[in-house]
Amino acid sequence: MAEAVAESAEAPVAVRHAEEVMGTVFSFDIRGGDPDAVRAALDESVAGLHRVDEVFSTYRENSQLSRLAREEIDLAECDPEMVEVLDLAAEAERVSDGWFSTRYRGRLDPTGIVKGWSVERAARALARVAGVTGVSVNGGGDVQMFGAPEPTRAWRVGIADPLRPGGLAAVITAAGVDELAVATSGTAERGAHIVDPRTGKSAVTDLVAVTVVGPRLTWADCWATAAFAMGSRAGLAWLESLPGVEGLLITAGDEVRCTGGLAARLG
Repeated sequence: MAEAVAESAEAPVAVRHAEEVMGTVFSFDIRGGDPDAVRAALDESVAGLHRVDEVFSTYRENSQLSRLAREEIDLAECDPEMVEVLDLAAEAERVSDGWFSTRYRGRLDPTGIVKGWSVERAARALARVAGVTGVSVNGGGDVQMFGAPEPTRAWRVGIADPLRPGGLAAVITAAGVDELAVATSGTAERGAHIVDPRTGKSAVTDLVAVTVVGPRLTWADCWATAAFAMGSRAGLAWLESLPGVEGLLITAGDEVRCTGGLAARLG
């Protein structure tokens, strides 16, 4: 679980909003720009999230994803976003050597990439609004950030300690970069929901949480899931091999393992 922090009397004009969708809460914090233009773009982004939920929901019998999984329709009959997401998921599966998968107990289910992708897409759209200097979008604890909340201060994201409710395991800073994403996968919030693609069953590893830091939330979300399924040793080694990606892994034995470059992002 992560939360972007940005409070200051010197902050530019801020537009904030919280929206319940996809079974979680999406929190928006947009700095700078004309408030009317920002709110119009925000309304469009929120509508886009609800549309994504309609298309990709595994709980709606008539969603495009459900109908596609039942082979009632083919990809040509789906929205273009379906093709985009499935292509991205296929790339995630390739890069992770199958540890990230779109199959859940034998059924097509790309929801492991949908939330990160939708948060990133919404944040990018808001960052393109004229005059906007900073954007943070938090979808259920996974955060995509652009720019900065103030000229002299960066976005910061607190990473919840899964073994100490209410405590923080680390604070990530976006200082020095124009875009940064933070995603966490683990068992603290939702229990054993991460699947081992080799068995089709819940992943049994020594980990309780994996946090991945990188430029894009689409990938950070996938990599956190894949690394968790791998376990701490293999997961850490794999994250080290990914360019521009850092990770923080916490084991059930309260051991913290980090990639070599994570220290530069702590603060």
